[in-house]
Amino acid sequence: MKKIYILLAMVAISTSSCEDFLNTEPVQKISLEQYFTDEAGLTSALAGVYDPLGGEKLYGSQIWYQLESCTDEGFFARATGAGLIGTQVYNFDPTATNVSDMWSECYKGINRANDVIANINLPQMDEAKRQQMLGEALFLRGYYYFMLVVRFGDVPLRLEPTTTPNGTALAKTSTAEVYAQILKDMKAAEGMVSQTKLDFAGRIYKTTVEGILARVCLQMAGYPLNDTSKYAEALSWSKKVIDSGQHSLNVAFKTTAPATLPADYYNVKNPSNGVVTNNGYRQIFIDEAADVYNTNETMWEVEEKGNRTDGYTENGRLGNNNGILCQPTAASIYFNLYGYSFGFVKGTGKLFRSYDATGKDLRRDWVLTTYTINATSGVRTNITNTTANQYTRDCGKWRREYELLTPKNQNYTPINFPLLRYADVLLMYAEAENQVNGPTAAAAEAVNQVRRRGYGQTNVALPYAVSDAATATAVAGGKAGFQLFIEDERMRELCFEGLRRSDLIRWNKFVSTMNAVGADIAANGGGVSYGGLGGKNVLPKHLLFPIPSLEISSNTALEGKNNPGW
Repeated sequence: MKKIYILLAMVAISTSSCEDFLNTEPVQKISLEQYFTDEAGLTSALAGVYDPLGGEKLYGSQIWYQLESCTDEGFFARATGAGLIGTQVYNFDPTATNVSDMWSECYKGINRANDVIANINLPQMDEAKRQQMLGEALFLRGYYYFMLVVRFGDVPLRLEPTTTPNGTALAKTSTAEVYAQILKDMKAAEGMVSQTKLDFAGRIYKTTVEGILARVCLQMAGYPLNDTSKYAEALSWSKKVIDSGQHSLNVAFKTTAPATLPADYYNVKNPSNGVVTNNGYRQIFIDEAADVYNTNETMWEVEEKGNRTDGYTENGRLGNNNGILCQPTAASIYFNLYGYSFGFVKGTGKLFRSYDATGKDLRRDWVLTTYTINATSGVRTNITNTTANQYTRDCGKWRREYELLTPKNQNYTPINFPLLRYADVLLMYAEAENQVNGPTAAAAEAVNQVRRRGYGQTNVALPYAVSDAATATAVAGGKAGFQLFIEDERMRELCFEGLRRSDLIRWNKFVSTMNAVGADIAANGGGVSYGGLGGKNVLPKHLLFPIPSLEISSNTALEGKNNPGW
């Protein structure tokens, strides 16, 4: 009898629920035929399709921590051991465990999606709910293939459940064909999933699908496919999100801390200009740490939950592997105040310098820490801006001090990871519009809205000369100049959100950019000059990850057919 391991079972499904979609209980191994007998079983199986995204092997840790932490935005902040070898410094081979893990986790998600799709008609249930679940399974299958094709190129395309060992050998499918299937799945899903946005961010709905379709089409328009016709499609999909009216940039923020928390909980002094305040950009990531949803801006998140005191392990390492270095003892009062972070990821000098030098762009002094924390005394010491310390700032985008759940776990956090934000949709729209029609007023306005919020404006529809001036200069530089400006704006807005490597690859700038930033850090990074190693190691072969050795050895159809250079 066919068997399946279902790792998660969701208690109930509701498009209006604000509970985590992955509000789950572990279940035992059961037969596939028994499992798809009712709506509850199908719902649990669908939760299992989502599940790999949040695990440590994907967005729970490895993607942004080691696999793709080394870009022109950041580097792995260790001078010995793991700082010398591994994917985090582009010194690895096809036996690398985290490369193999990414491959296997994506195919785990695909296989689970295939099971749901193949058995979607078995349960007796409401037909509208059935179609919604089918749409989500189709989208997720497409998304897992998107994760694979961007990183591995040609990959085996499995569209049916794997039921026997004889079905495991499968040859590569061309990159173009894989993308064609991704588009087919996602376009079908757009009309099936919930047509209005939800009040929690862990589950797919229509505009989420449209936003990811824009991302897929932009990737196809660039290297290696260079299918420039896809710019028009990316423009169409991103405009649908904008025209839906369901989303907006977050401009709201909190300034008054609860009585149980420090008075400066929301208002950390900005040493660049002396201002003590919060802002709408910071609040996005504070909310993710506090498990607060804002689907106007954060359209899709990987759900993480809990502190491992309840027997469940649905949490990741966001804010722990990266985050502001702080390692208090478990008995210290600062353990639950600041949380425990290894500070493994630092920002590059290039990222620091990409922002307004006067500190008027408030994003810089959030994504790159402006202070250090003494784990013994709890004292936060402001960092004075100098040329040397442009390279020494920890990634501060997700800060464990904003976790509300206590006791805090030393290594695991409930912080959700953003997979799609409305700011990204606006920037994708601007890029596609520029490629199709040139630097139009509409493209400039989309970029300006993102920048105005970054400069602290709470009405992003109103012109703001301080932020808009640079955009106007870029527009005056024509299509090519505006494209470069958008590329930098994506870094300023979306840094550390797992997009930069694929962006650099589609712009066909990955190798040259990485080599240049590696040389810059090595020459000018002072005490962290070791951080240039990863960039200097990058070769053309690193445009793709290798097919894992474990897959080559187990899939006879792939024998001797690894990616170029591997």
